[in-house]
Amino acid sequence: MPSIWNGLVRHPWRLLALLCLAQIACWTVMPAIVNVGPPRDVVEGFMWGREWVLLTYKHPQLPCWLLEISHLLTGSFRWPQYMLSQLMVSTTFVLVYLLARDIMGSTRALAAVLLMPSIYFFGWPTPQFNHDYAQMPFWAGISWLLWRSARDGRPGWWLALGLVSGVGLYAKFSTALLLAFGGIWILYDARARSRLATPWPWLGLAVFLGVVTPLAVELVRLDFLPLTYAAHRNAWVLANRARLYYIGVQLAGLAALPVVLALSGLPRRQADSAQAPLPAAPERRAVVYLAWMGLGPALLIMVASLFTGTGESWGATMYNLVGALAIALLGQRLGPAELRRLAVLALLCVVGVSSAYAVTRWTGCNVLGRLQPMCWPARSISQTAEAIWHETVPGPLGIVGGDDGVAQLAGLEATDQPSIFTTLDRRLAPWITDQRLRDQGMLLVWPHGWNLSPQQQAWIAGLPVKTVPFDWSLKAPPLEISFAVIPPGRANFPGDPPGPPDPE
Repeated sequence: MPSIWNGLVRHPWRLLALLCLAQIACWTVMPAIVNVGPPRDVVEGFMWGREWVLLTYKHPQLPCWLLEISHLLTGSFRWPQYMLSQLMVSTTFVLVYLLARDIMGSTRALAAVLLMPSIYFFGWPTPQFNHDYAQMPFWAGISWLLWRSARDGRPGWWLALGLVSGVGLYAKFSTALLLAFGGIWILYDARARSRLATPWPWLGLAVFLGVVTPLAVELVRLDFLPLTYAAHRNAWVLANRARLYYIGVQLAGLAALPVVLALSGLPRRQADSAQAPLPAAPERRAVVYLAWMGLGPALLIMVASLFTGTGESWGATMYNLVGALAIALLGQRLGPAELRRLAVLALLCVVGVSSAYAVTRWTGCNVLGRLQPMCWPARSISQTAEAIWHETVPGPLGIVGGDDGVAQLAGLEATDQPSIFTTLDRRLAPWITDQRLRDQGMLLVWPHGWNLSPQQQAWIAGLPVKTVPFDWSLKAPPLEISFAVIPPGRANFPGDPPGPPDPE
């Protein structure tokens, strides 16, 4: 056993690989075992991904494309999304390691990554693959590439930085916040600023602009709907959350990090120069860089949340460098015993938190009877929806709509691969046209207690409505979901769209 550990310490990338494998295995298997249905954002992503659009009213669509690709490669809606999310997290681990290695060597870089599983945002929320987790490796990659570009000045690094920065915006527009902080750092840091006298940063900028131009054109074409959505969402948060709610969530998400640091012994240990030579401390500009890129955006959003309202998970990608900053400040105290404790604690966090997630989710659905998105029987709902459609219409099921959450589940695993009519609003679902509605009809789906609008009642006037119970819990009563087949060619269909969606 000591020889195995010594081999891992001599080759830190092996321990990094072990951590990544544990992260992928535990956080793929545990949710796949207990979650009957995918998390809400995942279902939405799958349904939007099959449309292959560049942009929706919420976000750019790179995460949705990745979900659709995962389904095309595996044929499953049950586990690929969990693995996809963990591949993003593990890629982030590797990129943070590369940046930290450049700054303070491989051993301390490994220690920086070993702190990351103790941060809430790299564990419990990760089964819900969404735009926050899709952009996570881009934030880490941009931070590493910018440091390398400023340090070495080689053209390849600047070109890679421009490319990764541009693609990062396809994951989520908030990547622009990190780019703004990176631009300010270039102007502040003398070495980075001197690179502006060479052509390579400007060539990297040209690559960036070329990559993002199609996204900018589509944003204008959609009349800046994603920005309108963000403002609407922020207003909802201000009206429905306490003023310090966002800051409280962020601090709670970081609460385990100082506990792990304390258990590792790093804050207490005093380096003994008589036993071994002290490792060189990172240069001051490197510590400033880690603090600026690793804490700057997060602190700015915390302050902004007091005035604008911010979704609690939107900061998930902003803490990639917190572990690296901690080790940059404490790393001279890092010895073999502290590294061993960090490794054990990291693996305990991965295994323990993923196990707790599985137990909590299963108990919530089956013992406590709390209806969460992961409790919904997605496959049964899709199969029932398709069967009801084909009892009336010989052609394929092309469109589903109604209550968004239930309608998305109705279309998710249907073999006809229908499109979702998002909130029954053609502005928000541009792939749905009047002609398509007339030619294909639509399956209207809603849960018990959901009130149909007068327009929707007119759509289904005279049509049979079938209500089906679905078992979802060992304790709670079945869910009741209603289906109405609106056949092709119905005269009063579709009518005018409803109002804007609820941000929740």
